[in-house]
Amino acid sequence: MSKVNDDNNALVCTIDQNGIARVTLNRPDIHNAFDDALIRDLTATLTTLNADTAVRVVQLTGAGKSFSAGADLNWMKRMADYSHAENLADSRHLATLMKTLNFMGKPTIAMVNGAAFGGGVGLAACCDIVIASDRAKFCLSETRLGLIPAVISPYVIEAIGTAQARRYFISAERFDAATAQKIGLVHEITDADGLIAKGDEMAQLLLQNSPGAMAAAKDLIYAIADHPIDDAIIEETAVRIADQRASIEGREGVSAFLEKRSAFWIKE
Repeated sequence: MSKVNDDNNALVCTIDQNGIARVTLNRPDIHNAFDDALIRDLTATLTTLNADTAVRVVQLTGAGKSFSAGADLNWMKRMADYSHAENLADSRHLATLMKTLNFMGKPTIAMVNGAAFGGGVGLAACCDIVIASDRAKFCLSETRLGLIPAVISPYVIEAIGTAQARRYFISAERFDAATAQKIGLVHEITDADGLIAKGDEMAQLLLQNSPGAMAAAKDLIYAIADHPIDDAIIEETAVRIADQRASIEGREGVSAFLEKRSAFWIKE
C-alpha cells in the first residue's frame, strides 16, 4: 500500500495494490472541519487521483469520531473580516472542490463515520455511493449561523429533492442515518465497527466492473437526467451505447462473458 500524504497532515491518502484510494480527512481534534488549506489540498488530491489510471475507486472518510463538521471556526473568524471580493474567491474554491468530487470519472464512496454538518453533508452528497455508520448525524446548519448552504446546494438538492431541502435547509435540525437514508442522502447503513469493511466490500464489487464503462455510466447520468424523453435524448442514448460497444473495454467485456473468463480489468 502506498501512502500519498503523511499522517501528520490534515489529509491522508493511501492507495492499495488493487487501486483503491482512501482519502481521510485527518483533523479529528476539530471534527475534520475544513479551512482554505484543506479545501486546496483535497481538491488537488482528488484531481491527481482522477488522472491516475492505476486508481480504480476512491473512498472518502474522516479520522476520529466525525466525518466532517463543515467549516473550521477559525477560518470562519478570518472570513468575517474579508471583503466581498475575498469572500467570493474563497467560496469559489469550495465550489471547485464540490464540483471536482461530484464529477470524478472514478466511482466514489463516502464512508460517513460520524457527524456530517454543513459542508460535510455536501461532501457526502457529491459521492456516488454513501455508506453511513449507525452513529452518524447530519445537519445543514448554515442558517443557524446566518448563512446558507449555497455551494453545496446543487448536490444536496439532487440527492434529497426539493421538498426535503426546503425543510432541512431552513430548519438546521439534526437528523440520524436512518432519516438520511429515507430522504435519499445515504444508500446504506452499517454498525460503526463494520463501516470500513462495508466500504471495502463495495470497493471490491466496483473493481469487477469496467473502469471505462463506469465513467461512461456516470457521464450518461449527467447527460440524461432532468431532460425530456424526446428524439434528441433517444438518439443520444443510441450513440452512447454504440460508442461503448465499439470501445476496447466494451468488446473485451462481451468477449469475456461469452468465453466464460474474467475480463482483463479483473485482478484474480
